[in-house]
Amino acid sequence: MSDPNQPGTVADAQSGNWVDRYAPDWLKPYARLARWDRPIGFWLLFWPCVWGLALAAVANPLLGFDWWGAVLMFVGAVLMRGAGCTFNDIVDRDIDSSVARTRSRPIPSGAVTSRDALAFLIAQALLGSVILFQFNRFTVWAGVASLVLVAIYPFMKRVTWWPQAFLGLAFSYGALVGWSSQTGSFAMPALLLYMGTVLWVIGYDTIYALQDIEDDALIGVKSTARLFGSKARPIVAGFYAGAYLLWLAAATIAGAGIVFAVLSLVAAGLLAWQVQTVDAEKPDNPRARFYSNHYVGIVLSLALLADWVW
Repeated sequence: MSDPNQPGTVADAQSGNWVDRYAPDWLKPYARLARWDRPIGFWLLFWPCVWGLALAAVANPLLGFDWWGAVLMFVGAVLMRGAGCTFNDIVDRDIDSSVARTRSRPIPSGAVTSRDALAFLIAQALLGSVILFQFNRFTVWAGVASLVLVAIYPFMKRVTWWPQAFLGLAFSYGALVGWSSQTGSFAMPALLLYMGTVLWVIGYDTIYALQDIEDDALIGVKSTARLFGSKARPIVAGFYAGAYLLWLAAATIAGAGIVFAVLSLVAAGLLAWQVQTVDAEKPDNPRARFYSNHYVGIVLSLALLADWVW
């Protein structure tokens, strides 16, 4: 965690992150606003894009894996995750000032004004649109449609116990974008991949939200962590099991075989470890389990690519 005594640092960022250490002073507040000091978010947005690309390669081996498309989607994930976080912080500035973990963020701490944050949001969104327009028309319109989910997500914690479901719908969209960028359409494997990824996001964001249960209860913010309460562990296990089965079904229908089935068990093991060891009473425990989903993304990517090569 960052040192709370160092001016401008954010409480839930890793200590000694590259933004705190190397970014010029004028950039630091905006880099923190975009969560560049916490890259886990753009990785979790990026990996479903890779899955979609790799699944399309498995379904159409002669197409191959679009490495340049993956590079574009990585840049797009960084930009759109930054834009989404900026928008979320503008909307949640009053809530963030009431939660211990978030009151040090740039807007509630006064490091960035809401007006400047809005300008930064627009700049990121425009750059993200440049990336999106590198793909086919179907993918462009699919990407534009996803902005509806991005726009409504910050408000969901005020009106429903299931904000994690709306995050899942938005954060999993890369699976559809990756697939359609190669095929120009949606198909059953992509839809199953998307639905499985939605369940995965609900599971890991429920684990992440365990950190904020007490603060959320005090200020009236809803979450699946609060909704599930003491039953969070078995319910998250159910979401993870559903995610894995849908991923397996998507890969099988696309034409994947034993290579994916065996290698993907490593991802299943990581998910099982999260559920088995998560403990909201231990400081930083849920956060560490949440962060391990980065490795789930890597493993599934490698499993699909290995099956394509095989």
